[in-house]
Amino acid sequence: MEALVIGSGIAGMACAVRLARQGIHTTLVSPAPSEHSESVMAAGGINATLQGNDDGDSVESHVLDTLKGGCFIGGEKAVKGLCEHGEEIIRYLESIGTVFSVDSENKPVRRAFGGQSHKRTYYCGSSTGKQIVSALVMEARRFEAVGMITRRLRLNFYSALIKDGVCCGALLFNDSSSRLEAFYSDFTVIATGGQNALFGKTTGSTLCDGYAAGKLFMQGAELKNLEFIQYHPTTLETPQKKMLISEAVRGEGGRLFYLENGERVYFMEEKYGEKGNLMTRDLISREIYACGKEAFLDISFLDGKTIDERLSEVRDICMKYRGIDIKKEPIPVSPSVHFFMGGLAVHLNHETNIENLFAVGECASIYHGANRLGGNSLLSAMYSGFVAGTEIAGRTSHRKYPDLTAYMEGERKNLKKSFDSKSTFPVFYIRDMLAETMKDDLGIVRDEKSLEAGLSDIGYYLSIAEKIRYDRSVPPYFNYSLKAILTIAGATVYSARERRESRGAHYRSDHTDTKEEYAYSSIVSYGNGDYTVRLDKEQIYES
Repeated sequence: MEALVIGSGIAGMACAVRLARQGIHTTLVSPAPSEHSESVMAAGGINATLQGNDDGDSVESHVLDTLKGGCFIGGEKAVKGLCEHGEEIIRYLESIGTVFSVDSENKPVRRAFGGQSHKRTYYCGSSTGKQIVSALVMEARRFEAVGMITRRLRLNFYSALIKDGVCCGALLFNDSSSRLEAFYSDFTVIATGGQNALFGKTTGSTLCDGYAAGKLFMQGAELKNLEFIQYHPTTLETPQKKMLISEAVRGEGGRLFYLENGERVYFMEEKYGEKGNLMTRDLISREIYACGKEAFLDISFLDGKTIDERLSEVRDICMKYRGIDIKKEPIPVSPSVHFFMGGLAVHLNHETNIENLFAVGECASIYHGANRLGGNSLLSAMYSGFVAGTEIAGRTSHRKYPDLTAYMEGERKNLKKSFDSKSTFPVFYIRDMLAETMKDDLGIVRDEKSLEAGLSDIGYYLSIAEKIRYDRSVPPYFNYSLKAILTIAGATVYSARERRESRGAHYRSDHTDTKEEYAYSSIVSYGNGDYTVRLDKEQIYES
């Protein structure tokens, strides 16, 4: 059997390693090395319930916290599986070289993260994602050395190869040759991350732009819960991007405040008590938005050793990009798009509605419901990769690959034709306008008027995309990806309009109540240029 994994962050590598370990040759492709993936930006930690956790902590408590944080539309079966495997994943990561922070007795230490009833977030200083990526890279290289993993770089997903509802591989765009390459496979796994580039500057990587999910959506894959977009409450504005000020800062005791008449107002503590700074991310983001003032996060009262040992990356980011010494002064912070709970709809085994097409990591929607808890992203990245890998390894392929020569030749002609376009309209102008539309009309607080305006704008961008899409000043990928990116953007705004309630990270100022009739995941499908949204009351995506 042959497996193809597209995306080499933590979820993609976890899946590839699991497949290779079970004797399945896997081709692992990505536009850049794993060290450039968004996974390295995950600084705070990974959740797990181990022996030695706080008294009263348990897997059941982790499950409840996760379901509660997701406003109970994250599936209980999926969340239970995720939380039950926390210890196994921590032990596995340790076995391949991940070095978790320990105390003076050499015991792993944990920090508090928002929305959790106990300290259960294990960490590697302030660079947990980097540590896990490094360990998985070395593990993947072991399997590369024996021929079980073949790694290919500078390849971007272009489209899936689908025949009669069955995926049999993918067309990939080669940056080096500017040509399409066909990769046939028995099973294809998408691990391409979230949709950061829809919003311009965010905390995430611009390599994660939603194109793969958007293209698959246009090819018949269903999407789920797109309206739930997590704004991280504490980011630092820089000319290049929004730099994440990890939740670890608040986990170590950081306090949020704003100034009024020169006096500090610790607004989260005043409203929610001593644990106010560790409320869920959606709630804190809305409180910062509502106060209408510049917010600050203070950690200067901690001793310098604690900051150097546990928050060194935050210390370095603040000094490098803004000249702020966090040992002496507070950090100016603001909310920014950070994580996408929505993505490709998958079943418990991470298969989409297209047979033999799987999705893992942030591009798959299954565990987080309406809002993700900090520390659960790294856990779900590892777990989803393992689940998909195990499922695939248990299957047998008895079919021959269909003849898709005509389809592939048609796509190659379309791509060549696009290169011959005489248009000089800069494609990034449309990308920039889209980002402004998404930020203005799909922000922390939304209403019918803003969502209708967003749909109107995106509809216009789509109407001209075919005419202006090609710009010779940028790599071809940015040109051919435009329509699918606009399409998933439209589906996202449409889904937000159709959910006329407030739940988790989706807040409607014109529908502020959480309504029982919407206590389900939303599934969006595509056909003839139109979106259709349904609530998954039948639990077709049982999770």
